[in-house]
Amino acid sequence: MMAQSTNQALRFESNLSDAQLAELGRSRLFNPDLAPVSTERRKWRVGSFAALWISMSACIPTYMLASGLISGGMNWWQAILTIFLGNLIVLIPMVLNAHAGTHYGIPFPVYCRASFGTRGANIPALLRAFVACGWFGIQTWIGGNAIYKILSVFVPSLASGTPSATFGITGVQFVCFLFFWGINLLVIYKGIECIRWLLNIKAPLLIALGLLLLGWAYQKAGGFGPILSQPSAFAAGQPKSGQFFAFFFPALTGMVGFWATLSLNIPDFSRYACSQRDQVLGQSLGLPLTMALYSFIGVAVTSATKIIFGTEIWDPVDLLTRFQNPAILVIAMFALCIATLATNIAANVVSPANDFANLAPRYISFRTGGLITGIIGVVIMPWHTVANADRYINGWLIGYSALLGPIGGILIADYFVCRKRRLNLTALYQEQGEYRFTNGFSLVGLLALVLGILPSLPGFLVKVGALNSQSLAPFFTSLYDYAWFVGFAVAFVAYIAGRNLAPEAGHPAPNPQTEETTGLLTTDH
Repeated sequence: MMAQSTNQALRFESNLSDAQLAELGRSRLFNPDLAPVSTERRKWRVGSFAALWISMSACIPTYMLASGLISGGMNWWQAILTIFLGNLIVLIPMVLNAHAGTHYGIPFPVYCRASFGTRGANIPALLRAFVACGWFGIQTWIGGNAIYKILSVFVPSLASGTPSATFGITGVQFVCFLFFWGINLLVIYKGIECIRWLLNIKAPLLIALGLLLLGWAYQKAGGFGPILSQPSAFAAGQPKSGQFFAFFFPALTGMVGFWATLSLNIPDFSRYACSQRDQVLGQSLGLPLTMALYSFIGVAVTSATKIIFGTEIWDPVDLLTRFQNPAILVIAMFALCIATLATNIAANVVSPANDFANLAPRYISFRTGGLITGIIGVVIMPWHTVANADRYINGWLIGYSALLGPIGGILIADYFVCRKRRLNLTALYQEQGEYRFTNGFSLVGLLALVLGILPSLPGFLVKVGALNSQSLAPFFTSLYDYAWFVGFAVAFVAYIAGRNLAPEAGHPAPNPQTEETTGLLTTDH
């Protein structure tokens, strides 16, 4: 037993002594929620990380994800392959950024301090947080709307309300939205272990329900219907012949953007991993395959609805309201709420709660940060974002990937290339430590971030109507279609070049105790 405990302690450098914790406790950069996770508090193994991604991926937006690609001209397998490739690509920075969280037990905003400075870390943290607030609002709206639609089957008069001219939804819809919002806040209050418990319940439940729905659709329709035999609009002789790649690359960028948020703040979860192997294998098994499978279920079931009901029903909530059995409706409402709740809390609350806490660690706890996230999620009126497929994919998904790609490039360049995976753990929490740089800001990190964002800015301004596309060369407009890739590459190169040409005080400053390098799958670190 003693030998096992010793081996566990050797794996990570997150165990601080009581004296170190007492000293750091006096720092304005420290609070218990941001503190390194010690060995004895780590409980996440391969199954936990696989469950995390199965739970987050098996959700209504994933079910409907292929709909925008198919309506844009892809056939079913092109859409599913695009989704799979996008998630395979985003898995790479996901696993790489998770390494620091596992090895040092630190959350995302603390991880950012090494490359952006102790105060500058608030910039990428807040960019990530506001994107998460948007996603929190979207997922909460989806969950609340599911409750509203299923209740309307039992009480048809609920569906007859007039949308407000100000909000664009009815009063009953807004009440259902706030009810589901309140459930989310309750789970936030319960903490990280409640979230892990919720994810472990949801993972098998939603996969089972998805496969049951797939089996029902196949049996009822006598097959999978016309969508699976529908040719690509980009094939020879079809309306969009020869235009496949003009649509594919923006779509691929959108698919990368779908989980680009988590590829940054994955240390918020990997800090609880028992080993690097657990986080790498768990994420690799859980993310790409589940996204492809659940998207296929959405395509196949929707195709069958064309035969069963005479129209394509992409929204699973609309499909479930076609059932008249009260027991099925109640079970469906419960399952959809659990599905959306688990995804929302894990993907869209854990990170911004830590990010807002990083602003003022002494005054903002994880729970307070979660409350701030919830309030912003209501204020943005998320139902407007998901109302239009073009706005959702080309505006929302690609738009924020232009911000997050450069942050990912900087973090990976700093941790893997410049620092060789070596951080001074206690200095990350010290106001006058080596990561203070220039008054708390890393000028190289901030400049690389700006340079990474700039190439996609003209295309974004054209997309939102702030610039006329005729006033720009097509090259600059088209860069927006590759926003995540361009931003990641430019920021990655700019950061490394900046560190070599104009090294700042405190970089790199290896900790003598951490000179040995560590591999992604080694069990001793």
